[in-house]
Parts: sequence; C-alpha cells; structure tokens
Amino acid sequence: MDIKGLRKDYRNPVLSRETLAADPFDQFEDWFHEACAAGLPEPNAMVLSTVGADGQPTLRTVLLKLFDRNGFVFFTNYGSRKAVQISENSQVALLFPWIQQARQVTVTGTAAKISVAESAQYFATRPRNSQLGAWISRQSSILSSRRLLMMELEQMKNKFLQGKIPLPDFWGGYRVQPTSIEFWQGQTSRLHDRFLYTREEEGWRIERLAP
Repeated sequence: MDIKGLRKDYRNPVLSRETLAADPFDQFEDWFHEACAAGLPEPNAMVLSTVGADGQPTLRTVLLKLFDRNGFVFFTNYGSRKAVQISENSQVALLFPWIQQARQVTVTGTAAKISVAESAQYFATRPRNSQLGAWISRQSSILSSRRLLMMELEQMKNKFLQGKIPLPDFWGGYRVQPTSIEFWQGQTSRLHDRFLYTREEEGWRIERLAP
C-alpha cells in the first residue's frame, strides 16, 4: 500500500495570540468543551508517555478524569508499568489527539499520587463492575488466560456481594502538574498554528512556535 499521498489540507480559523486565554487551563477548558460539543469519541482520552530507569519511553492511552489549575488527573493500578516508571522518573507527557478538529494539546510536567481521599471519592463514582475490575486486575502482569480473569471476577463478586466496594490500597490517581502546555491547530499548506505556554514564577509565558 502506498501511503505517501495520504494527506489532508486543514482549513481552520487562524489561531492568534489575541484570541488565546492568558491561562492555559482556561484555554484547555474551552477546547475540551468544544471537543465534547463536536461529539468526538472519548474526548478525555489522552496518550500518556512515561520513561523508566532504563530510559525506554512507553506510551499508552488513559482517560482524563479531572482537571483544574493543579493539573490533569488519571487513575491506575499502582503496580502497573506506568506507575513503576513514574516512581523511577516522575517526568511525563500527555497528548490529547483531537484529530477530527485538527487540534492537539501536549502537556509536559511531573506526575505525583493524589491523596487517598481523592482517589476514594472518584472510586465511589465508578460502576460496580469497574470497581470489581480494579480489585482483580494485576495490571501489566502476565496473564495465562482470560478465563482465569473471569473466574477471579466471579470470586470477587461473591466477596463483595453486599454493601459498598472499598477502594483497593493498590489503586488510585496521579495528578500531572504541567510545566508547559502546547496548543496545536492544523492550517492550510502545513503552516499550522502552535502556541506554547511555559510556567514561570509569576504565571505563564506564551510564545508562538514555528509549524
């Protein structure tokens, strides 16, 4: 298959410094709401990049579950590969690929565990089967068969047959606190608009980057 000719000439309103919010979290919120309103599939899906002690980068898609001026929050098993790598190197990157809108947002920063109380508050909102799944999945470990996983699910259902399912002590959230956030919007002739927010002591520096 010849893929050299696969391309699309993006045509969007020009993104200018004057139209950007002074705070990147405000800008992100605007774009996130627009992605939701446009009906994009899973607009909160983001690619998380981590690098462990061996220097090998690893990528995977996770779901954003909370964002505010303190950062971007996702949840995982604390024994997963991503969690192990974060414990070795807290510097991470996030990518929101809103391809249908010819937009992407890239975040670089550091990841740290959120409080048990915050994790418990979110865990309580998950569907019951998702709560059970958190208990049985030893994330990133080798699994001999799916049948074994489903057997463990049935055992866990019986264990927590009555009442609320508690938060596992090996599961919870990470907050990525950004040092920089880049907003990218596709434009015609590959002359894309790119603006980089970089954290400073007194706020954020905003610079236009070459496409």
